[in-house]
Amino acid sequence: MTTVLKPRPATADNLPRIANVASVADALTDVLADTYRLVLKSHIYHWNVTGPLFVPLHDMTEEHYTDMFTAADVLAERIRALGRPALIAPADLAARQDGQNADASLSAERMIKDLLSDHETLAAKMRALVDTAETAADPVTADLATARANFHEKAAWMLRSMAT
Repeated sequence: MTTVLKPRPATADNLPRIANVASVADALTDVLADTYRLVLKSHIYHWNVTGPLFVPLHDMTEEHYTDMFTAADVLAERIRALGRPALIAPADLAARQDGQNADASLSAERMIKDLLSDHETLAAKMRALVDTAETAADPVTADLATARANFHEKAAWMLRSMAT
């Protein structure tokens, strides 16, 4: 006879035992907003790139924003699994002080450099999230952040290779 285990809804007594859930959830929320911001920027550049680099950058940005859109869902679901709401305010999607808004009038070369900077920044934030998660004894979030850091580091390498 097979026993079927029914999942229990998340409650305070069956959430993952994580030393500092708030620090992990806050860091996840931060990278979720940054991921969404980069999805939007990549999409805008995808629509508006022109010139000799049109095809490779158009294709690359589509691959990137598709991956990151899926990743945003995974990040949000992890926040929910930790018992916190997954929220992004519209203000969170505006460029931060260390970034700029997508500018559809940029040359393909400038778009590449702008995206490169954002991927490098997000890779570094994902690495910091790994540290936060490991300190909080949360290997699930650490693994998720490691995978996302890998994606952003690869994206940065590809963009760096295209840069003139």
